[in-house]
Amino acid sequence: MRSGFNTALVALVLLVPGRSSAREYADVRVEKLLFTTQAYNGQVVAYPKTAEPQVTVATVTFPPGGSTGWHEHPIPVYAYLLEGELSIELRDGTRHRFRKGDPIIEVTNLQHNGVNTGAGDTRLVVFYTGAAGVPNVIKPPPAGAAGNTPP
Repeated sequence: MRSGFNTALVALVLLVPGRSSAREYADVRVEKLLFTTQAYNGQVVAYPKTAEPQVTVATVTFPPGGSTGWHEHPIPVYAYLLEGELSIELRDGTRHRFRKGDPIIEVTNLQHNGVNTGAGDTRLVVFYTGAAGVPNVIKPPPAGAAGNTPP
């Protein structure tokens, strides 16, 4: 009985005008860019436990030689490099280089600095998967600020 109902429901959805049909998706291509459980440094991806999830999507553009400055993310962050190139340095001195078309799985709770190492602008679309009331980016206090010891 249940399978007959499901078949009738599917047929109804496909026949009702204004509904999507398989033909409308015939030209859609999906290219998997990355399948991972880790950030670029091997850190395991972890999602925040929250009753109020919040997603922020932004584009970030900076000129040749420009940088993000040292910062960290307390939440998972993912990016796609639309143009240019980007070198990300961690506090331990390791560097990771990304080029146009690369997906980036950011590190969480680790300070890092992204630098445009190319000849033109670097532009990314960034997806912050956080929680209401939690900042997407945390910058360290300026050098010399009370209680701030250089790493």
